[in-house]
Amino acid sequence: MSISGGGFAGQADAARTAIARGLVQHLQDAELRDAYMEFDRSLLVNDSRQSEPKKWGGPGARARYQKSYR
Repeated sequence: MSISGGGFAGQADAARTAIARGLVQHLQDAELRDAYMEFDRSLLVNDSRQSEPKKWGGPGARARYQKSYR
């Protein structure tokens, strides 16, 4: 299995999701799928959240630079 991009934890999550999906698809077992969903839904469903891109006017996506009046 080759995984590219992301960090160490993200790649580990991608690997476990791929293995779980492969097992469910290969075995065609609804009980296994239900057990995975009950145990940890992220085994079969990816978390689509991504970091918000940095914008101008601040050090991050939402934080703004401090305003000085003097």
